[in-house]
Order: sequence, then structure tokens, then C-alpha cells
Amino acid sequence: MTTPFMPSQGTAPTLVASDLDRTLIYSPAALALGMPDAQAPRLVCVEVHEGKPLSFVTEEAAVLLDELARSTVFVPTTTRTRKQYRRINLPGPRPQYAICANGGHILVDGVSDRDWRKQVARRLADECASLDEVREHLRRSADEAWLLKERVAEDLFAYLVVERALLPEGWVKDLAEWADGRGWTVSLQGRKIYAVPKPLTKSAAMREVARRTEAGLTLAAGDSLLDADLLLAADRAWRPGHGELADEGWQSPQLTALDERGVAAGEEIVRQLLDADRDRA
Repeated sequence: MTTPFMPSQGTAPTLVASDLDRTLIYSPAALALGMPDAQAPRLVCVEVHEGKPLSFVTEEAAVLLDELARSTVFVPTTTRTRKQYRRINLPGPRPQYAICANGGHILVDGVSDRDWRKQVARRLADECASLDEVREHLRRSADEAWLLKERVAEDLFAYLVVERALLPEGWVKDLAEWADGRGWTVSLQGRKIYAVPKPLTKSAAMREVARRTEAGLTLAAGDSLLDADLLLAADRAWRPGHGELADEGWQSPQLTALDERGVAAGEEIVRQLLDADRDRA
């Protein structure tokens, strides 16, 4: 079991809540290695799925992540399910806290916090349409010509895996408008279209972990629309030069928008998170 983070007397720790996929870690398709082959960075595999390497960071990012995990309350913050998150083996000590299912679960030493899960369930029941209603709409409106898979994550939200090149123009926008009136939000990330209840947020879970750890500074990073609330809730935030937020030119006063794309952006994000923590010391 991880030793709980206990701030020294008079010292409030820095909490770092970072998205994972296409923010810190990258699949082969998302690496964006546009430089000559001889200049490409060496990579470290941080996820294996069904015996195959799936996600990577640069060798330098691995060193920086190890330092970040030892000097801050580092909280991986992901839309992944708990099962998908557990495949990831990040450098450094295993984090005591992790946020999964877009805020639906706070893991403490790898175990979902029951009290938090109950709070989430009450909010979803009170504030938005049911998962069954949204899932039925997805089934009716999707076309087999481009739909590859339809999935439910943790009985909290739904997503589609699609052949993006065949996805009709305007379909995602129409879905987002339909979902908005029912208290849900829609996000297109690579080949996945997520439909997520608006009350299900990474920011709420981050605030809860910050309360428990008595954090004095909160830092966050992310690349998608599902990360926007997290970035707005943090004292300082970063986004890479790719992803939904970059495509929309999304900004906020506390946000640093990086030019780097792909795995190089992941390395730069970790470097700047570390610098922000050191500057505070």
C-alpha cells in the first residue's frame, strides 16, 4: 500500500491533476514524430495491452515524471475506466490517488472510494437524463457504415468507436446539441465519440482530492473538451498544441497553450509542471 501523502507542518503540497491519453502518454498513432528518423526521441513504453505495447512517453519525460511523482501529489486524471487505467505503468512511485471515468471514481491506493461514488450517483440521478436514454439515442442515430463499436464505461457514460473518415459532417454537432438539452456533453477524441453527463467532471474529483491532501497549489493539464473544466478549476493549467482544445483555440487566463504536438508536448508539459512546483518552493 502507498504511504499516504502527509504535508509537512506549515507546508501545503502542490497537487498535479493531469489527463493521460494524448496529454502525458501517446499511442503510436498520436506520437507525431515528424522529425527525421535519426532525430526521433527514444521512447519508453508505459502501457501494454494484450501483449502489445500501446502507449509511450519519451525517455526524458519518464525521468521528469518520476521526479514529479516524488515531489507533488500527482493524480492521474482520466476518462478511462478503472480497468483501462490499471494497464498503465507510469514511471515513479504509484500514485496514492487517481481519478478515473471522468471523475466517476476516485481511487485511493487503487480502490474506488465508496463515499465519492455515492455522491456522484446522486448528482447524476438529480441533474441529467439517464444513461439508458442517451445510449438508445446513440444506437438509433449511428450508422453501421461507420460505427465500429458501442460501449458503456463503468455504467456512467457511453462512447462510440467510429471510422472517422466516414463520419458524416455535422453528425457530432447534431449529437452535441441533442445531448446538451438533456444535461450531457459530447467530445470527439480520435476515433471515439464520448457522451458524458455534465455533472460527471474531473474538476469536482480534483477538488475533493485537493481537500483531502490540503493542497496549496493545483496544476492541471489536458487536451480535450472533457478536460476544460479541470483546466479552469486549477490555479495553473497547460494544454498541448493538438487536440480538441487546440483546434478550437481554447484559452483561459491561467492556461499556457503550448506549440508542441504529440509526444514532445507530453515531455514539455511535465517539464513545465515541475518548474511550476519548483518556483513555488
